[in-house]
Amino acid sequence: MTTINPYPIGEFGQKWQNNEKAQWLAVQNIKRSYTDDVLSQLDALGSQFDIKEYASLDYTSGTFALFSLSSLTWDKAKPNVLITGGVHGYETSGVFGALRFASVAHAYHDRFNLMIVPCVSPWAYETINRWNPNAIDPNRSFYLGSPAQESAALMELVSDLDFLMHIDLHETTDTDNSEFRPALGARDAVEHQEWAIPDGFYTVGDTLKPCPEFQKAIIQAVEKVTHIAPADDNDRIIGEIIEQKGVINYATKALGLCAGLTDAKFVSTTEVYPDSPKVDHENCIQAQVAAVIGALDYVANI
Repeated sequence: MTTINPYPIGEFGQKWQNNEKAQWLAVQNIKRSYTDDVLSQLDALGSQFDIKEYASLDYTSGTFALFSLSSLTWDKAKPNVLITGGVHGYETSGVFGALRFASVAHAYHDRFNLMIVPCVSPWAYETINRWNPNAIDPNRSFYLGSPAQESAALMELVSDLDFLMHIDLHETTDTDNSEFRPALGARDAVEHQEWAIPDGFYTVGDTLKPCPEFQKAIIQAVEKVTHIAPADDNDRIIGEIIEQKGVINYATKALGLCAGLTDAKFVSTTEVYPDSPKVDHENCIQAQVAAVIGALDYVANI
């Protein structure tokens, strides 16, 4: 690993205050449309799902309605499954993977109650960002008293439900090293080192309930569609010990990750690498869908 270069906002060794956060926000700009890209797809899914606006984000930079899709045939006798995407708005295939799966989910409504939240962080989607407008990472903010509106809204949505499975759809990108980790280091006045971006798909399990056979089933489903990330020169992926092919584990609740949002027995975070020369936009979406299907098929047959 090599040390990341200093970030252009803030002073080295000093945490950002409101002034630095305002400077950061001022240089963000809209690059795509949440309404055109995401909300435009919801009407076509109304025949399979009960589509609800579960919250509204209210920022000086814009207001965004948040939507969930729940099985029309919701039955308390069935196990509940949560599928989330777009917690990090710049991780595009997570959003479109969730929507694509929703379009082909008919085979699973008889077995599961599905809840799909395709875009948790719409401002970050539009600006292609990891953070929200307050320079907060929603995927480190799933805890009581969350400072992130996005995280708090999703926590409230699922607060009365028990889930058997939760799969959270993410990406690891080259901009993690070129932009987002340097920004994090500057904001928090800590030294972050860049890691080798893994070329391929991998999953992140929960350290406290790793469910290795569940993770393996996801990897096996995805490798029919795209390649699995190999270990780096230190036999790790993003600095973490590899538990098995394409799988690492994180302490999801302790880190405030979306994957730790529920008490689901089966939990996984997917990580697609969209900057690989071996993939394209469509292949990344297919990988996310394969991950969801592989996870559901495993849980359906245990």
